[in-house]
Amino acid sequence: MDRYRTVGAVIAAAGSSSRMGGRDKLAEPLDGIPVILRTLAAVEAVPEIREIVVVTREDRVEEYRRLLGQCSMLRAVVPGGSTRQESVRNGVRALLPDCTLAAIHDGARPLVTPEVFARCIEAAQNCGAATAAVPVKDTIKLADEAGRVLDTPDRSRLWAVQTPQIFDRDRYLRAAEEAERRGLSCTDDCQLFEAMGWEVQLVMGDYRNLKLTTPEDFLAAGAYLEGIK
Repeated sequence: MDRYRTVGAVIAAAGSSSRMGGRDKLAEPLDGIPVILRTLAAVEAVPEIREIVVVTREDRVEEYRRLLGQCSMLRAVVPGGSTRQESVRNGVRALLPDCTLAAIHDGARPLVTPEVFARCIEAAQNCGAATAAVPVKDTIKLADEAGRVLDTPDRSRLWAVQTPQIFDRDRYLRAAEEAERRGLSCTDDCQLFEAMGWEVQLVMGDYRNLKLTTPEDFLAAGAYLEGIK
């Protein structure tokens, strides 16, 4: 466990915000404060985190450097790639060389708590990879392209994956390079480890740890913040 003495965070903020009409959803105010600032404040509140790298679109790098300039733990704002996979890898590479655990977190999840981070860090220290997740509440149907039901998976074994997703940094970079070599496209970072046959531990997340994707998500998050004032 001693080899995981330093944890760095990578904030994925390079999305297109297509479901928000193309507006940068992370610059949108949530209860009066831009989402990305709320997310960084939440990550800065995690005692184990030593540095933060933000990955954003190339045309937003300077804007984000100005916006986030007062964040004490910010190490760098770096441009992303053509996919989330490339963007996150850029961020992990930008962490300081002595960083041994990389904590990847969605910029659009500003309601994450230090407790969720702590649980994920502890699990990653033990097995090298862990992610926040919550059991699904709804029945899930597998359908074909025409919307016809093909199967109903056992709900008791299904989890909705969140972030943070935390990894042994060196193994993450090895997995990312191997995925690129094999032409694999992964929709979340844990899939890189899965493709290598490496263990990933699910850790109880928080149903309030919403990913702000649509206007309705902003309404739900705003109502939650209003309720805890």
